[in-house]
Amino acid sequence: MNPVKLTENVYWVGAVDWDVRDFHGYSTNRGTTYNAFLIMDEKITLIDTVKKSLKGDMLARIREIVDPEKIDYIVVNHVEMDHSGSLPDMVDLIKPEKIICSKMGEKAIIQHFHQKDWPYQIAVPGEDVCLGKKTLAFLETRMLHWPDSMFTYLVEDQILFSSDAFGEHLGTSERFDDEVDQAVLLEELTKYYANILTLYSPLVKKLIAKIREMDLQIKMIAPDHGVIWRTNPGMALDAYDGWSQGKSDGKALVIYDTMWHSTEEMAKRVGAGLQKEGISYQLLNLRYNHRSDVMRDVLNASAIVLGCPTLNNGLLPRMAGFLMYMRGLRPLNKVGAAFGSFGWSGESVKLLNTAMTEMKFDIVDDGLKVKYVPEDADYVQCVELGQKVGQAIKAKQAE
Repeated sequence: MNPVKLTENVYWVGAVDWDVRDFHGYSTNRGTTYNAFLIMDEKITLIDTVKKSLKGDMLARIREIVDPEKIDYIVVNHVEMDHSGSLPDMVDLIKPEKIICSKMGEKAIIQHFHQKDWPYQIAVPGEDVCLGKKTLAFLETRMLHWPDSMFTYLVEDQILFSSDAFGEHLGTSERFDDEVDQAVLLEELTKYYANILTLYSPLVKKLIAKIREMDLQIKMIAPDHGVIWRTNPGMALDAYDGWSQGKSDGKALVIYDTMWHSTEEMAKRVGAGLQKEGISYQLLNLRYNHRSDVMRDVLNASAIVLGCPTLNNGLLPRMAGFLMYMRGLRPLNKVGAAFGSFGWSGESVKLLNTAMTEMKFDIVDDGLKVKYVPEDADYVQCVELGQKVGQAIKAKQAE
């Protein structure tokens, strides 16, 4: 694949990772990209690098434009290895005048690569860097999603190089938002936020407010993963704004695991109760749905109903793992409820409620547990539980 022109003298020179299917626990069924950008000016500047194994792809694209050894500056927006893995090799090759990064970025680079004598320059908001005809400005975005994270803004072209924000894990030969299927784009944008940034929603909310307060003119958003937003950057900004505020779609998820199908049958009746209240819902069996796909749906849902039988005074492993994963992300503004079957102890419902309480869900019921195989009367209670959840959703929406 050739380099791709964004605007005059600005190029994408990154790499497409077609084969990656797991990104530290996040399923990447469509692969991903590691985006790097080259600015041709009096001071030739490379913004971010790529995963070490794909360094050759990036260098081949750079060489289509310029000898890499003529690059003057490297900007490091984020030090995570998928963006900095090839940095040491690039520094050895280029011998840059400056490596521009945040204050925390300098610390992180040294902690990763143990190179204290590289030519670091700390990017300070309000202190622009002139490249010749073009100017770089900087916005510190600490904990979005690492302490070192920052944005770089190309003033004259109004391009926001947004590091790990506004991106998607999407491997594609197309480089721009208007070239790909919009349903796929929204799905992957949602999944990325849900699994990477949900925990930092309060910071995202402040960042979006700051961008709007600054009246920052953005013609393009160029993230470190996925496509470049050239036609509709407002879509990404608006989506992040809504998610950061915990806005939801009025739907419910019944997320469960089951041993001998009793809990599964309960899940179906909970769904029937939701339907009685006019609430759209999904049944998600953790045996068949990857946790990162479930979290994509959790992001927009209004209610989370968890079902699990008791195993060894605890939860089935898939549910326990999912709860640990969801707890770490702390989704906002959810209604919650729990149910499950048991044999002789029956702790699962209490454990599910405790986890949701810790995540500040609004628990609508003490939960429903049934010994062994449910009877008709038990199924009636399952329907009633679904109705309670549906009523709580409607009450929350009316607030």
